[in-house]
Amino acid sequence: MPIIRQLSPVTINRIAAGEVIERPASVAKELIENAIDAGAGRIEVVTAGGGKTLLRVSDDGAGMTAADLELAVERHCTSKLDENDLFDIRTLGFRGEALPSIGSVAELRIETRHASEAHGWSLTVSGGARGDIEPVGLSAGTRVEVRNLFFSTPARLKFLKTERAEAGAVTDVVKRLALAHPEIRFSINGADRSPLDYPGLAAGDFRARALQVMGRDFAENSIPVDVGREGVRLSGLAGLGTYQKANAQYQFLFVNGRPVRDKLLIGAIRAGYADVMARDRFPAAVLFVDLDPHEVDVNVHPTKADVRFRDPGLVRGLIVGALRRALAEAGPRAATTNNAATLDALALSARPRPGGSGSVYGGSSRPAAFDWRTAPERPLADAALAESRDFADAPTEAADGYGAGFAEPAQARFDVVREAVAADARPGAASVEPERQARPLGAPRAQIHETYIVAQTEAGLVIVDQHAAHERLVYERLKATIARGVERQLLLIPEIIDMAEADVDRLVERAGELAEFGLVVESFGPGAVAVREVPALIGKSDVTALVRDIADDLAEWDQATRLREKLDHIAATMACHGSVRAGRRLKLEEMDALLREMEAVPSSGQCNHGRPTFVELRLADIERLFGRR
Repeated sequence: MPIIRQLSPVTINRIAAGEVIERPASVAKELIENAIDAGAGRIEVVTAGGGKTLLRVSDDGAGMTAADLELAVERHCTSKLDENDLFDIRTLGFRGEALPSIGSVAELRIETRHASEAHGWSLTVSGGARGDIEPVGLSAGTRVEVRNLFFSTPARLKFLKTERAEAGAVTDVVKRLALAHPEIRFSINGADRSPLDYPGLAAGDFRARALQVMGRDFAENSIPVDVGREGVRLSGLAGLGTYQKANAQYQFLFVNGRPVRDKLLIGAIRAGYADVMARDRFPAAVLFVDLDPHEVDVNVHPTKADVRFRDPGLVRGLIVGALRRALAEAGPRAATTNNAATLDALALSARPRPGGSGSVYGGSSRPAAFDWRTAPERPLADAALAESRDFADAPTEAADGYGAGFAEPAQARFDVVREAVAADARPGAASVEPERQARPLGAPRAQIHETYIVAQTEAGLVIVDQHAAHERLVYERLKATIARGVERQLLLIPEIIDMAEADVDRLVERAGELAEFGLVVESFGPGAVAVREVPALIGKSDVTALVRDIADDLAEWDQATRLREKLDHIAATMACHGSVRAGRRLKLEEMDALLREMEAVPSSGQCNHGRPTFVELRLADIERLFGRR
């Protein structure tokens, strides 16, 4: 018969360490958070072996007295918690578990000095065995050194990744905390990494810190977010819809200054970008949620990476609405990274290919110099006119496209091309209207391969994918129609769906909201619902699966998001099939109308699938391609 016995303090600490200390990055997080709570203005991190061999954190914070140091390595000893109000947590640390947990699975040495004492003190803990406190010479602050992590629990070492991966995880921790505290100087170096240094910024300049940590690309392709509702404030920077990443590592989320990886917040970001980004791509964002500490529980897990909000629907709705509004107000903007990628592609295509004869210059490394003195007066214009004769007798297109239609006489197409290509050929030729050229997307000049519109702006040119652009415009019109009221389709035989009573209650309670989206449900006994009407857009889709998914959404988010997403998806599909196709010739007036509507429609910088609808090239960048700069 098993005998119940009390575990030893060392065993208890090692068990706790399994929850708090998962890898070197966990150690870095706990130690840096302690330094921040101590009021540090400078924090230095040094690593070796990815943090497994050595991880040292030094700060110039308040430091500890000998008495404080004595208790700091004991479990559940902390100065950051008011026992009379466990929800009033305004510091990063509060559980009092980090240092004893680290000391139980590694070689821990703490050196610290409080300003009130003449010298500092040091203490070592190795595998749970504690040494004596000894005096040490040290300036004000604290230095914590952790060596040979998990030496006392070698099985844990097998679960760690390579030194490079662990070093990268430590760097990620530093970046997240640096973003949350721009007033503090952070530096990280060691033999296993390239050094990083983020100087402290006056008045906590968050934008400047985002530039330091995220890079210039993010700074140039992000928009500010600053909204509040019912005591909850959301602030930070959100990347443009066309500034996309392959994973979520560029999403930095904070709750009351604490870095978190909360699924509710991550899901809210995904919903906020749902209309402008493909499902296999991820946005970049640095977002801060600030609210009364009593409205959020940060003690869900010992790592404090998850949180639980008292009103999750309020927080989620604030994030989704703020992101959608910010993206809409940004107008038609293409990410500069797309422009750079276009320039790189052009530069690459201009390089000679191996073998000489296969190069774009017909075998020579550079084209022959152009001599304007002996060249024809209008080489481009004459070539365009000659080319236009090849299709002057072509049949007209069907009138089922953008605007008034695409049926046009051959002569009209001839005039458009002549005006567009020859406009800058010589003085006296047709010119672009200045007011159109001054607009964000410029004045249309030509259509290339019946797929791309080329427009001239004051600073360069814009290339527009006509299908992607019109797809977004049609999609926004369909969404506006849905918002005004969804048409319903009455089922001849109501769909009876057996469900758990709790799910039935949730659906019936939100029946009014569901009816606004065209789904009419009512109770059909204690364990079933009857579906009498469905949105007309859904047609013959699987109603049972849809209703079950909605019930799951209500249980998790307290919002019927699935139905809205279903309608949006159908609208996106209809927009894709009902928009201007590639290969369709447009009149100059139709091109201009498309550009003007893009300027007026929110999120027109990307199509429904997240692809950019246009690329902007600055004249200065184009000139570099030709060696003019």
